[in-house]
Amino acid sequence: MNHLWAPWRAEYIAGGTKEAGCIFCTKPQQDNDAETYILHRGTVCFVIMNLYPYNNGHLMIVPYRHVADVDMLTAEESAGMMSVLQTWLRVLKQAMAPHGFNVGMNLGRVAGAGIEEHLHIHVVPRWNGDTNFMPVVGETKVISEGLDQTYRKLKEHDEALRRG
Repeated sequence: MNHLWAPWRAEYIAGGTKEAGCIFCTKPQQDNDAETYILHRGTVCFVIMNLYPYNNGHLMIVPYRHVADVDMLTAEESAGMMSVLQTWLRVLKQAMAPHGFNVGMNLGRVAGAGIEEHLHIHVVPRWNGDTNFMPVVGETKVISEGLDQTYRKLKEHDEALRRG
């Protein structure tokens, strides 16, 4: 039997220690983007890597303003988030060459929202064959690249795209 070690997942599986307050409000207030995995800071929203990704490169686009529902977004926030989504799909395509994406929001706990009080858009790169027998038979998802390595790769490609 092969063993896959992913000790960083243990905190998530066990329920982890929850930070006080909303992480989507507190993380952008910190001045350590590489440690908080904030890849981009825009005018109305920011891009942060998911600490417990479904796949390598799993990002979230989050408005700075603490809102739970899409209908609470201003027109500027909606447009800004969509523009950032378009940019980061290009970054992910260049950096990771995925075959497709899942893009969406889980609004409310029953819809799968882990942080239901602050809406965010999930961007999950997908590759042919990225779902195999492991999640079904072994109840294990293999994430083949560490968060730090993915952060550096995406940051590098974002900067290159911005330079033109």
